[in-house]
Amino acid sequence: MGILYIVPTPVGNMEDMTFRAVRILKEVDLVLAEDTRTSGILLKHYEIRNQLMSHHKFNEHGTSAGIVNRLLAGENVALISDAGTPGISDPGFFLVREAVRAGIEVQCLPGATAFVPALVSSGLPCDRFAFEGFLPQKKGRQTKLNSLVNEERTMIFYESPYRLVKTLQQFAEVYGGSRQVSVCREISKVHEESVRGTLEEVIAHFKEHEPKGEIVIVLAGNNSN
Repeated sequence: MGILYIVPTPVGNMEDMTFRAVRILKEVDLVLAEDTRTSGILLKHYEIRNQLMSHHKFNEHGTSAGIVNRLLAGENVALISDAGTPGISDPGFFLVREAVRAGIEVQCLPGATAFVPALVSSGLPCDRFAFEGFLPQKKGRQTKLNSLVNEERTMIFYESPYRLVKTLQQFAEVYGGSRQVSVCREISKVHEESVRGTLEEVIAHFKEHEPKGEIVIVLAGNNSN
């Protein structure tokens, strides 16, 4: 029986790839990639010449059964996403669940993910936190925001730069403009930046400076109780 490896890939700087990740991607029988074009660039950079197969949120229900069969037959398979750790706001959970149900060994390598650096560098409490990922864009969005009113842990959200100001404004409406927040963008890239302050202050900043790149919002919990 083979092993399913979950392999984190850099969220920005190519140097964030681990030696072990490179070795695994060279040794496995098959590499599953969220986008074969994006992953092809990564593999070429590290001189990894291996078979790539597309595996993303639109086809994972259809391809997972075949992959599980290959693992049961003894092949080793690695799963990567476009950036970061698969399964964290990326495809991966469904395949991992199916592999576990089939009794297949699953190993997730430690490595790059966007929210941990954003959380630790925020200056907000990081001993306890709630990872919320992307908020619903429309249906259920307000309900989700309201459900977090009394959340005392630091909260982490992923957001598009195009929706950042709107999301921060909604946070201010629901949680109050004086709530502390840190917006971290372009993590591990040349133009990495963290903007910290109250929601009102950070909203004002991004109204003047158009946000670009990948965004992680770290929002203070409700400590008024």
